[in-house]
Amino acid sequence: MSTIVTTDTPVAPNSDTATHTLSVFVNNKAGVLMRICQVFARRGFNIDSLVVSRGRDIRYSRMTIGISGDPDGLDQIIKQVSKLIDVIHCFEHTSDDSVTKELVLIKLKCSPDDRSQALQICEHFGGKTVDLTPTSMIVMINGDSLKIDAAVAMFSQFEIIETVRTGKVVMARGEVVT
Repeated sequence: MSTIVTTDTPVAPNSDTATHTLSVFVNNKAGVLMRICQVFARRGFNIDSLVVSRGRDIRYSRMTIGISGDPDGLDQIIKQVSKLIDVIHCFEHTSDDSVTKELVLIKLKCSPDDRSQALQICEHFGGKTVDLTPTSMIVMINGDSLKIDAAVAMFSQFEIIETVRTGKVVMARGEVVT
């Protein structure tokens, strides 16, 4: 018998895994992402979130990778990724040395009678309404992972039609380069 888990239901990580956020600065070339993903797969790490965007200089891209797996293998993964052709550097970031944010869009089935309650929840989480129809609404909320999880949980009292969630984006605090 198989179990189906949807992305709308937060799942607690296994006790033997931990989550980590890596920033990888790479040459902006085809195939780089595939080679990096292979390192994680070979080491038994799961990629939980992935954001890739071109840098200020179009020759480079930044990858922010949220991963989970055995923390004992993390240093080895960072070393292996750093050795790959086209990788400039790879760092792990923690909440102490960086700012990490996510964004979620939540589409709700929402009657006019329930709309004020949904708008109060949206306001509580510092969100915005980005679409509104007579029977539905889309709210946008940004923040850390726990805030996003809490917002989705609060909106679950309505019928959630769908959610779209970005991966984490990270930036080092102070004048340190990410």
